Amino acid sequence: MKRRMLALAWSTVRGRKGGFVAAFVAVLSGSAVITACGILLESSERSGVPTERYRAADLVVGARQALPVDDDVDPRFRERATLPAQLVGDLARVPGVRAAIPDVNVPVSLVTADGEVLAGPDRAPALGHGWKSAVLGAFTTTAGRAPARPDEVVLDSALAQRAGVAVGASIRLAVGSAPSTYRVTGIATPRGGDLARQSAVFVTDDRARELTGQPDRVDAIGVLAAPGVGTDELARAIEAAAPGVTVYTGRSRSEVEFPDIGSTRSFLSELSLAFGGSMVLVIMVVVASTLALSVRQRLRELALLRAIGATPKQVLGMIAAETMVVGALGAVLGVIPGIGLSFLIRETFARLGAVPADFALSISPLPLLVAVVLCLIGARLGGWIAARRAAKLKPVDALGEAALEPPKLGWFRVTVGVLLIPAALAMALVLPLRLPGEGAVESAAFSAFLLVLAVALLGPRLLGGAVTVLGPWLNRRSGVSGFLASANAHANSRRLAAATTPLIMGITLAAGQLFSGTTASAAAQDQAADGLRADYVVTSSSAGVSPEVADVLRTVPGVSAVTPVVRTQTLATFGSRDSPQLRAYPAQGVVGDRLGETMDLAVLDGDIAELRGNTVALSRIAAGTLQVALGDTVELHLGDGTPIEPTVVALYERGLGLGDVTLPHDVVLDHTTDRLDFAMLVAAAAGTDVGALGDTLRAAVRHLPTVSVDDRESFVAAQHDEVAGESAVGLVLNAVLLGYLAIAVVNTLVMATAARFREFALLQLVGATRGQVRAMMRGETRIIVVAAVLLGTLAAIPSLIGTSLGLTRTVLPSVPPLTYLGIVAVAALLGRAAVMTSARIAMRAQPVDAIGVRE
Repeated sequence: MKRRMLALAWSTVRGRKGGFVAAFVAVLSGSAVITACGILLESSERSGVPTERYRAADLVVGARQALPVDDDVDPRFRERATLPAQLVGDLARVPGVRAAIPDVNVPVSLVTADGEVLAGPDRAPALGHGWKSAVLGAFTTTAGRAPARPDEVVLDSALAQRAGVAVGASIRLAVGSAPSTYRVTGIATPRGGDLARQSAVFVTDDRARELTGQPDRVDAIGVLAAPGVGTDELARAIEAAAPGVTVYTGRSRSEVEFPDIGSTRSFLSELSLAFGGSMVLVIMVVVASTLALSVRQRLRELALLRAIGATPKQVLGMIAAETMVVGALGAVLGVIPGIGLSFLIRETFARLGAVPADFALSISPLPLLVAVVLCLIGARLGGWIAARRAAKLKPVDALGEAALEPPKLGWFRVTVGVLLIPAALAMALVLPLRLPGEGAVESAAFSAFLLVLAVALLGPRLLGGAVTVLGPWLNRRSGVSGFLASANAHANSRRLAAATTPLIMGITLAAGQLFSGTTASAAAQDQAADGLRADYVVTSSSAGVSPEVADVLRTVPGVSAVTPVVRTQTLATFGSRDSPQLRAYPAQGVVGDRLGETMDLAVLDGDIAELRGNTVALSRIAAGTLQVALGDTVELHLGDGTPIEPTVVALYERGLGLGDVTLPHDVVLDHTTDRLDFAMLVAAAAGTDVGALGDTLRAAVRHLPTVSVDDRESFVAAQHDEVAGESAVGLVLNAVLLGYLAIAVVNTLVMATAARFREFALLQLVGATRGQVRAMMRGETRIIVVAAVLLGTLAAIPSLIGTSLGLTRTVLPSVPPLTYLGIVAVAALLGRAAVMTSARIAMRAQPVDAIGVRE
């Protein structure tokens, strides 16, 4: 029976190719997007880059670099977590260990004779290490000898070549900001060729520990196995001897060598799950809408089947089989462009700096299979929803609906659609005033989806009202063709609503996503500009500014205050103990004393001058999300994972521009990877010539080659570029979403228009010319586009207002006019091109021939 049903379904699909093309395209496009998300998710678990300095290590031991979370992605620590130095001896005594060798990473810059600052290849870091760790990369000294004195150094061969130095030369190395003179005693080359992601500089082990500022800590421990000992066996022994550490073997060794690889894995995992989950819902809605339109266009055929004895169950079975045939073809073929899309997304992210350029994708059958299964489920569900009503209709009623749409919508559909509107408005406009923190923004964002769903349910009535209001105005000069356009739109409002819903959805989501981002970016930029009171900002072209530079700047005549700023990321834990929640917040460390002269956080409550010891200041949004008030304690993990519970001493407004968490400077600095400041804020004393002070500051730091002095405007502009780069990732994802919706818009409009060939033929047979029919379709297109733009914009406005209320406590979101006009232009172009092109194709045949062709 099933075989005969599939055979019948295949015959139907072959006989009505045009009617199934739209469903096929919708499923194929959806399969491509889900495949791309699946490949990115798999790559977050399996991909990476080859290790370089740990090539000769059998395994590498590092500290835990993420916070374990049950049933969720473990959030990564922004800074490198370190190990106690005494652990080296403990691991050396583990049976099967031939040697345990500590390694530290010290960011350095090589300053050439002409003042050029060299780092690693392609802007990668140059890192200093103890000479003992050279064995982990199987470095071979190709010239000279190992360093023996604190002022001696060995360079990797590629760095030596770029710097143009040889054994015996004197060089200047800047560790942080201060340069020191070293003598090159050797050139070393690692096994496997030059380093690609870094440059290596080796000093004595004692000197390396001294430069880290933490002589009792190490970054990682490379382990060499004794002869005959397996890597897996040794890893288990080490984990048993040193609970809490992470043991890396094989390809994963690069994750402890390059912390950005672990961050990339976490980024791709979270992005794929969140974006992929949203796309699955959107795809299912689009597929269901497309199938519903397809089934509606076949009501006459289904009515005839019922009339000759087919039962509702048989009709449902036939449509289900057809859906599975089309869905299977689309889902399987869609994985091919999906693979290409995954590479395109990865390449775009690499260009934006969101993932390393050398991070490769991992492709296996699993994400492809998942994409096919999800698309088949979506197609099957959409087909069942679309066919259920058609199968239950009596043959006479079905024939009537095939000729003329039913005048009324179902009461359940109308009731749900009407109730969704006030619910969405409450979530967008009321809850942001009531909910604290990020809940306000999340509520506003979700309201857009509810309004889109309400539009989908009430589409025929909304479109009918739009036709009544807009039709006479838009087509007032079109004469008979304009009258026909309005009459057709009224009579076929349900068909037009099904075809227009993806266009409305696209406009709403485009406006909501893009303008939520512009609102947040504009607020961050304004807060950063308004909050920066310093006259000058001292920054670095290397890893950061050494904290000692602050003392140099304070001695400059005319300087009133110097505020060192160190940036990091904290993880906040809140909620119940049984189901704790986590939030990652950008954080800064500052000195609270005289902070008001260089930075204005817009304090709402408390005193920022009390920021010392075990205290913290929080932004309004962070405090609301974490549900804490002045005087409460909050659970935080610093950048390297160190837990603290500081007391809240101040609440402030400008968290978007200056960081949601502000901690004492020394607390943050001691738990960063490089222990360097991001910048120094310098305020001029009253009566000081600000222009002359800039020249004096530059003269004071002239001996520091990596340090530069910028004015406030230059620094704010640089921060704006950094924020724009971060928001670009969101634009890429929105482009994928909107691209899929654009395909859906064209798909449904083409299908709805092309199916009207008999109507066009009848109009021509009763006297209308081809030009008049095309003019009628232009009139309908104007109604469709204008109605979609108005409804889509109205559905997005409450969400944007709520987002603005949650972020800035103002009702006006940031909406760039050109961007909005671009959305309208794309909607108009898609609508006109889809309708008019398909209308021209549908009128190719002679009317007398077309009128006799079956639907």
